[in-house]
Amino acid sequence: MAIAFIPRGQPGCSREGEENTMITAKIQLTNPFQAQRQFIAETGSGHHLILDDAAGGTGAKPIELVAVALAGCTAFDVITMLRQKHHQKVTGYAVVIEADQAERPPQVFTMVRIRHVVTGMSIDGEALAQAIHLSEEKYCSVGAMIAKSAKFETHYEIHEESAMWLRPGALSEQPVS
Repeated sequence: MAIAFIPRGQPGCSREGEENTMITAKIQLTNPFQAQRQFIAETGSGHHLILDDAAGGTGAKPIELVAVALAGCTAFDVITMLRQKHHQKVTGYAVVIEADQAERPPQVFTMVRIRHVVTGMSIDGEALAQAIHLSEEKYCSVGAMIAKSAKFETHYEIHEESAMWLRPGALSEQPVS
């Protein structure tokens, strides 16, 4: 067995005063003696998922996981800022990603449309816009990587919570007749 190290870029670089965090992942071919290309992936934190191509259809394609990673990265940033910094009463939140790819390999994302859909009580649109902006410009590492090849178009929707029982004072005591 031969093992080779192929350097890529500058591993181990971190900003002054920051600790370098290494992300790890491993994939393993599930059926090495068959023509399919299905893999089991294991994240550094011990979670597992299936990777496959369109022909196999038993798991996500790797490029789909990039879109999922972008949605998750920005969602964590935005919900944290809305709840902790702006004290918004969010009762539902979704991030929808649509991405166009280059026609030829490597088929990187060239255009990414991001739609944040927030449901809650009296959500402040300016607070939401600021949280999205900070995620895109400062915090979301996945977005920073994708932005090297793609343009972003971001929109948001705010839906007022319709469940009356969640509103303050909605459960006040009523006289029993």
